[in-house]
Amino acid sequence: MTEAANVELCNNLALRKAARYLGSTYDKALAPVGLRATQFSILQKLSEREEMTIGGLADTIAMDRTTMATNLKPLVRERLVTVEPSAADRRARIVKITPDGLARMRAGLPLWQEVQARFEGAFGAADAARLRTSLEAVLHTGFQPWAE
Repeated sequence: MTEAANVELCNNLALRKAARYLGSTYDKALAPVGLRATQFSILQKLSEREEMTIGGLADTIAMDRTTMATNLKPLVRERLVTVEPSAADRRARIVKITPDGLARMRAGLPLWQEVQARFEGAFGAADAARLRTSLEAVLHTGFQPWAE
């Protein structure tokens, strides 16, 4: 007879539950500007740089390239980003934020700041900082979830 896994001790389940809870909270906050939290994060990262490859952008927010490409499609449809082949390497695709994308990200920024402040007020700013540090450390545990 095998022992059943104690689901309450599952790191993955605990992380996903918290991610769904907090992700939905950010999605709801950003809804008035027509963005989901992931889209806001993509636009925010692109606003920091002139351009990024799809792979580089995916790496920046810890997402596989295929999922990133899927997440970019609605942003391209709404003309918030462009995706074009790289002049230097035709296999690479370059993502750029458009003026409309920058405006949409800036419109969402106060909404993001408000939910960020609400979370830190409820959870505690110091605990939130420790949480971000711990979650960043998870990304350096040696797993290779998107390795080919």
